[in-house]
Amino acid sequence: MNEMALKYGCNPNQKIAKVYMKDGKDLPFTVLNGRPGFINLLDAFNSWQLVKELKEATGLPAAASFKHVSPAGAAVATELSDTLKKIYFVDDLELTPIASAYAAARGADRMSSYGDFAALSDICDKETALLLKREVSDGVIAPGYTEEALEILKSKRKGTYLVMQMDPDYVPEEQETKQVFGISFEQSRNNAKITADLLAERPTKNKDIPDAAVRDLLVSLITLKYTQSNSVCYVKDGMTIGVGAGQQSRIHCTRLAGNKADIWWQRQNPKVMALPFKADIRRPDRDNTIDVYISDDYEDVLAEGTWQLFFTEKPEPLTKEEKKAWAAKLTGVALGSDAFFPFGDNIERAHRSGVQYVAEAGGSIRDDHVIETADKYNMAVSFTHLRLFHH
Repeated sequence: MNEMALKYGCNPNQKIAKVYMKDGKDLPFTVLNGRPGFINLLDAFNSWQLVKELKEATGLPAAASFKHVSPAGAAVATELSDTLKKIYFVDDLELTPIASAYAAARGADRMSSYGDFAALSDICDKETALLLKREVSDGVIAPGYTEEALEILKSKRKGTYLVMQMDPDYVPEEQETKQVFGISFEQSRNNAKITADLLAERPTKNKDIPDAAVRDLLVSLITLKYTQSNSVCYVKDGMTIGVGAGQQSRIHCTRLAGNKADIWWQRQNPKVMALPFKADIRRPDRDNTIDVYISDDYEDVLAEGTWQLFFTEKPEPLTKEEKKAWAAKLTGVALGSDAFFPFGDNIERAHRSGVQYVAEAGGSIRDDHVIETADKYNMAVSFTHLRLFHH
């Protein structure tokens, strides 16, 4: 089959929509369950490329959680700590490597991952299917599924959950085209390989980037390759902890991604983990409530008496001093940028979120200021000379 009708385009009023192969070849994917929409497929194909490249670059199973054609999170399989399992709500599940990768990808920014499209580099097993089944998710793409996993996923969303199988051997044409306003665009595909060789130039005084940080910088850069630009990505222990996408200003992107990284870290604050939630509170409601609790507005919310909806007792606020003290414990974070940093303010903001390793394109007329600022904090910076704009 080389053509497939879709539910509709980006919006329901765009009623006529389809995907097809111009060369008459068969579509390189199979829909095993559900019916895809236009945005579903944009998420599926971008996320599949991301996890495929992460697996190739690191040798580890990889997963991504996509929303509106950008990753809310991405990760390679690493051993999750008990703390991470708890804040990702998977401490009651058996986790295989690919399940751990998806738990970490979704856990990076659980609010943004609500209603995500999941991508898996490896065959979806029962453990990953059980995790997907209980989360709010629109669909999944993988190179295959065990029989048990497929049956579990087919039962999700009253049998309408979208399950797609991608041909792992599919290689697209070198030239890609799209239309905007009836005008056709054509360009060479971005086939740039992201490897450790890109990190060779290190203009800062500190040139030490350990292997784990190299892996994390590769995760950040490959994630950025499939994130709407401008984009910045913070990574720790093989998992994104803050992705900033689609900002017109790079410092705003660095702030957005940094704020997400800060929330990810504050969720692990012992005071946050000890919040007295009612037993029947749903996971999305917990996510939202935790974000409010961490925010500077929580004392105003407490004053309104809404705590009774979620907690068995009134929790003490997390003070600014407590948040600052906990934030200071976050270290060893890697950061990637899809283009050069024009000013050192990006480095200043990154430092606040524990960044010690940076990969950016270089080439700004203010590179000297960026390097000087990084040296102030003993950061190691790599100039990749590779721009990763994605639109």
